[in-house]
Amino acid sequence: MISTPDPWWPTALLAVVLFSDALMSVRPPAFVQQCLDGVRFPRDWWWALVVIKLLAAAGLVAGLRYEGVGATANVAVIAYFVCAAYAHYRARFLKQEFWLNCLGMLALSIAVLFLSHTSTM
Repeated sequence: MISTPDPWWPTALLAVVLFSDALMSVRPPAFVQQCLDGVRFPRDWWWALVVIKLLAAAGLVAGLRYEGVGATANVAVIAYFVCAAYAHYRARFLKQEFWLNCLGMLALSIAVLFLSHTSTM
């Protein structure tokens, strides 16, 4: 069934933010490198974060057209950032990157879920 989230723009915004984040993660700037090193995420696996973010953005875009896909992708993005927050907590890396980047993205993802998908759940 074809259905668009109402409103559609928060889902599109989250997709654009994740796509931009994925592109930035291909050659991570210093603050992203410090964050990944701070949580002791192996450099050999940094490529996986790019793939995850690209797939999440694609799922959100597909969700603009197909019912259920967007909400599912949005929940997966929330799970990703919950895991990232736990990694920060576990590594005791609770600097600015944690508060702004990690929790900021978690808050955005939760807001998008409630703004766009709670009426369809």
